[in-house]
Amino acid sequence: MNRPPTPDPAPAATPTGDAYRFERFRTGLLAKDMYFGPDAPGAGDRVPAFDLPTLDGARFTSTDPGPLPVLLVFGSRTCPVTESAGPVLRDLHAEFGEAVRFVLVNTREAHPGQLLPQPRTFERKWEHARELRRHHALPFEVAVDDIDGATHRAFSPKPNSAYLIDPEGTILYRAHWANDERGLRGALAAAVRGRAPARGHSRGMAGSLLRAVGHLPGIVRAAGSRVERDVWLAAPPLALLGRLSRLFGRLPADRRGLAATALLVGILVATAVIPFLL
Repeated sequence: MNRPPTPDPAPAATPTGDAYRFERFRTGLLAKDMYFGPDAPGAGDRVPAFDLPTLDGARFTSTDPGPLPVLLVFGSRTCPVTESAGPVLRDLHAEFGEAVRFVLVNTREAHPGQLLPQPRTFERKWEHARELRRHHALPFEVAVDDIDGATHRAFSPKPNSAYLIDPEGTILYRAHWANDERGLRGALAAAVRGRAPARGHSRGMAGSLLRAVGHLPGIVRAAGSRVERDVWLAAPPLALLGRLSRLFGRLPADRRGLAATALLVGILVATAVIPFLL
């Protein structure tokens, strides 16, 4: 489908939506991304109500998700974790795609810049969703949230969370980051066998973030230099690791963050030890 559907009716911008559609990445946003609040939907809860258009002209709805379990993933073109999750999701779809419905929901941009700004219209958000699908060569459905992010906010607006949902609309598993391949594979395998996952949520946190760090330079190139400036102001350690990861261009991007961390730790240790050796 080349053109976005006309919303019926077109949702008006709201103060909540204005806050959701931030222009500059801030420390407070990062802090909120690191945890789920006690009221956030999780395993055992019904999914929040939603009805979203997909790029192919279908609908993705909470009332009729289809006969299969659903892996719902949130993401954006300017999210480093989504960048890391792309290959993971393609591999999981190749393995489980006949038994599980995969849907990625395009959200607000995680790191808007001068080249990829935060969408201010549904039409622009639709174009960002098309670019997200093209960039990752996604072989499954991409849905588009409304301009105020109503569905994203209802699930708790993390930049790249994932939810495994049964055909009745109950959440079976929640992943903080969709690049947690081990956690998602285990949950999907259990669901395909008709069992509940052994755990209701992912343990992947630090490792997922380190895998994403090596993708930050690529996000800067795609979205604009303002992204790096904003990350330096909001989260200097992540910005530093992103800059150091450029030294390891021969490694796969997912491994550059870990290499940069090892380098930084080595420098800090050497700085602390050398004065005692002199």
